[in-house]
Amino acid sequence: MVMRMVWFAFGFVCVGLAIAGAALPLLPTTPFLLLAAFAFARSSQRMHDWLLAHRHFGPLIRNWREHGSIDRRTKLISVAAMVGAFALSLVLGAGLRVLVIQALVLSASALFVLTRPDGPRDGA
Repeated sequence: MVMRMVWFAFGFVCVGLAIAGAALPLLPTTPFLLLAAFAFARSSQRMHDWLLAHRHFGPLIRNWREHGSIDRRTKLISVAAMVGAFALSLVLGAGLRVLVIQALVLSASALFVLTRPDGPRDGA
């Protein structure tokens, strides 16, 4: 019973981080949704079903589970947010060390996102 409560709480934390990640460029959304689905599968079938049926979150989880894919729109938004975050750092005058680290991390992240398959074309 205690572990179910821990998984349930962890699921909610992950959903919160995923929502924040939808707005913040350096915080990912999909990995937190996948963790939330994993946690809810171990704690609450109702919350798991809700997450998979969610209008915005459900397709991301299903595409990853079924195809290991990220849809094209999500890829474009993700890479645009990464470019925007780096541009903001440049405009704000971040130090060279910060810019180099940020460029390496964002480049590796963008490479990962862009090399995943697009998934099904029929929206399934």
